[in-house]
Amino acid sequence: MCIICDRIRMIRAGENPYFVKELDTGYVVIGDHQHFRGYTLFLMKEHATELFELEADVMARFLEEMTLVAQAAAKAFGAEKMNYECLGNGDAHLHWHLFPRVNGDLGSYGNDGKGPVWWYPKEKMYADDNRPNAEELVTMKRALLEEIEKLMKNRQSI
Repeated sequence: MCIICDRIRMIRAGENPYFVKELDTGYVVIGDHQHFRGYTLFLMKEHATELFELEADVMARFLEEMTLVAQAAAKAFGAEKMNYECLGNGDAHLHWHLFPRVNGDLGSYGNDGKGPVWWYPKEKMYADDNRPNAEELVTMKRALLEEIEKLMKNRQSI
């Protein structure tokens, strides 16, 4: 069973507390763990495993929407740099991991606090104390949604 498809079923049933917004090709959700504050995922609506398997217009729209979500996350959470991952080795369903990054967010695990997110120890990144509480989650979702909607409005007026 596909864990991403399960999460999408939860969104459609109104049971995913991390859900932020539905776009044409995917769903925006706040990540379960927030060591990298503002960590966001963009889940492809339909089950597909490779970008190159998509029709050209769907692929272009999916990438365009992912970029919009990344820009919104950067603005909402004060990123100095964004990291993008679309791996699919563990969960073979197209989805993007969008990590807002700030200087020193790796602590002593990077080169002068800099480097890829996977340099941070998994057991610390996925520790329960990195889960947002209910109030934090509401605040994060609202901030991200506001930025997405601003960007969408600005793009429609161009």
